[in-house]
Amino acid sequence: MVFAVEEINRNSKLLPNLSLGYILYDTCINHGIGFRAAMSMASGQEEHIVLDDNCVGSPPVIGIVGDSSSTRSIAISSVLGLYRVPMVSYFATCSCLSDRQKFPSFFRTIPSDAFQVSAMIQILKHFGWTWVGLLISNDDYGLHAARSFQNDLSQSGSGCLAYVEILPLGYDPAEQRRIVDVMKKSTARVVIAFAHDSHVINLIEEVVRQNVTGLQWIASESWTAAAVLQTPRLMPYLGGTLGIAIRRGEIPGLRDFLLQTRPNIYHDNRYGNSTVNQFWEFTFQCRFAQPPAGWVEGGGALCTGQEDLETVETEFLDTTDLRPEYNIYKAVYALAYALDDMLQCEPGRGPFNGYSCGSLQKLELWQLVHYLQKVNFTTSFGDQVSFDENGDALPIYDIMNWHWLPGGRIKVQNVGDVKRSSSGGEVLKLDEDRIFWNFEPKKPPRSVCSESCPQGTRMVRKKGEPECCFDCIPCSEGKISNKTNSMECTSCPEDFWSSPQHDHCVLKRTEFLSYHEPLGICLTTASLLGTFICAVVLGIFIHHRSTPIVRANNSELTFQLLLSLKLCFLCSLLFIGRPRLWTCQLRHAAFGISFVLCVSCILVKTMVVLAVFRASKPGGEASLKWFGAMQQRGTVLFLTFIQAAICTAWLLSSSPAPHKNTQYHNDKIVYECVVGSTVGFAVLLGYIGLLAILSFLIAFLARNLPDSFNEAKLITFSMLIFCAVWVAFVPAYISSPGKHADAVEVFAILASSFGLLGALFGPKCYIILLRPERNTKKAIMGRGVTKQ
Repeated sequence: MVFAVEEINRNSKLLPNLSLGYILYDTCINHGIGFRAAMSMASGQEEHIVLDDNCVGSPPVIGIVGDSSSTRSIAISSVLGLYRVPMVSYFATCSCLSDRQKFPSFFRTIPSDAFQVSAMIQILKHFGWTWVGLLISNDDYGLHAARSFQNDLSQSGSGCLAYVEILPLGYDPAEQRRIVDVMKKSTARVVIAFAHDSHVINLIEEVVRQNVTGLQWIASESWTAAAVLQTPRLMPYLGGTLGIAIRRGEIPGLRDFLLQTRPNIYHDNRYGNSTVNQFWEFTFQCRFAQPPAGWVEGGGALCTGQEDLETVETEFLDTTDLRPEYNIYKAVYALAYALDDMLQCEPGRGPFNGYSCGSLQKLELWQLVHYLQKVNFTTSFGDQVSFDENGDALPIYDIMNWHWLPGGRIKVQNVGDVKRSSSGGEVLKLDEDRIFWNFEPKKPPRSVCSESCPQGTRMVRKKGEPECCFDCIPCSEGKISNKTNSMECTSCPEDFWSSPQHDHCVLKRTEFLSYHEPLGICLTTASLLGTFICAVVLGIFIHHRSTPIVRANNSELTFQLLLSLKLCFLCSLLFIGRPRLWTCQLRHAAFGISFVLCVSCILVKTMVVLAVFRASKPGGEASLKWFGAMQQRGTVLFLTFIQAAICTAWLLSSSPAPHKNTQYHNDKIVYECVVGSTVGFAVLLGYIGLLAILSFLIAFLARNLPDSFNEAKLITFSMLIFCAVWVAFVPAYISSPGKHADAVEVFAILASSFGLLGALFGPKCYIILLRPERNTKKAIMGRGVTKQ
């Protein structure tokens, strides 16, 4: 402080024709002493000062630099703020001091603890430490920091506090043992200490006694550079500590100024500095006049005051790591620049009532507060100094790391910094390659209550525990989480399903009766085989069309029946393959019309058999006139036309259409054809069933006709097979999902078609091909005569 004042007085551009004075008080780390000192300065009751020059009026106190303690600063500023006495602290960091309502004239050149807390949270985020312990001192510094830390940590969602313990102010072994026991039992491997070094040292001694290792310490700015803790004995426990430190600065000329320090060898000088004398005796191992008895006789030297400081190594002369000292330097300059700005005010253009200016002779301290709020200058080190609306300095901190070097040496090394960005957030820069980790391997420790939930799971908080303690529950089927620590699993879109790992959605598998699967291949083969057999049988009948067995009972109907059976076999192919609109519309229409054509032919053939039998009896010739060739064709076409009309009405009213069904299986899409109108489908099947039953009944009535007309037995047997297949089809179709419903329908079509083909044409082909001697009119009629 003295150096800064003298440097300002030598500066012709800053406060020209004005000299600053100062008075120093030692608060002795005592609230009462510090408060009385501040009040005596502000009230003008300080010691009388003898001035070398004649000045007008008593020298006013324009401001106070201090205090170093948050608690003392709160006490002093709460009173001096009533009188708007400017107070610039260099070490008080409590965030509570940013309250302009309570402390309207308080400023500081050290960042608030609110920013220090944010800086620590940034470090926790950077290394993924979500489970930490917090130790605080039992004063305003620690208590406000704890409150701020808990709020900010909760809002950021960056982690949780495993425990919060208040360190005793004095030596309390029982309480310190309890706190260390809490640390040992906790799973948190990172410990943050917001406390002064005098509080931390007692706890660390207990840590050493209980041999608690494996902890990563994070130090607040009040003990980051504490030499009392940086000893080889403590390094197994504190090595690798990361600390928040005040921004380092350089003050040119300070070392030369310190070298000019001289002790007071005249004890009658009331302004002598006894502290310098004590330092001098300790550094040079000498004593001033009136040493202890036997000092000189024992070889001790007397201090002359002319000893050379450059010949000794002392921390007093180390100006390479100025941190609190740099803040003091900036605080003095801030007051000087504020006063200089006030004195440069032009009358009539001032900022106060009536555009007035402040003057040194009639200085109102609230006027200086106004200028101090707006002060903005750059130090010789290149740092900008200004205050925000709360009186806080531009926030920036260095990140320090305690290196445990070979040979037991300790080095506190700068490994990064954290500062406020233009957008208002914190920017952390760390050189991780320079960080010393007191662990094996040399990597950051893990400090989490629960390991991160991987993709494919969601977090479920453990009951009664902090939000950082949770279980990882796998996502249910159809839901995914594609990032770690997901709170919820999201459902996949309709056409997608969760992957086996539940970390992404995959397109659902599609299912339909395909030509490429074994079932589809078998049914396709059977369909083509049936078609081929129909073609072969048709060829055989065409080749032997002039034989009696072919000519019997209207060969034209026989050919129509074979063609309709071929269509029945072929229509089954429409049920195989990916459903499309045209296949869905055509499959049931083709099936219905083909089977009605087939059953109509059978019905007409059955009726012809019955009519021929009646015509063979006396007086029955008239019945044949209703069953001529034209009538038979007309009947078949009429019955088929009815089915065609049913199909047309169905397609026009509620047409079958392809549908993606996701109800059968969650993980796949079943492509199927919905019938559209259940009534239309039921009428179509019912009409086929009606014709089949009529054919069966008529054939059943004609089953005992003479052998010459025994085709009625074949029709009876074929229709029995047909009806049995389709009666079994209905419940099987209803209970079969997806492609299996199509397979059941195809199977019913093929089974009934093969049944009709085999029952109606098998015996005839047997006679034509293997027993040609029975394929004569005489043989056929002979059998009939014989049986009669």
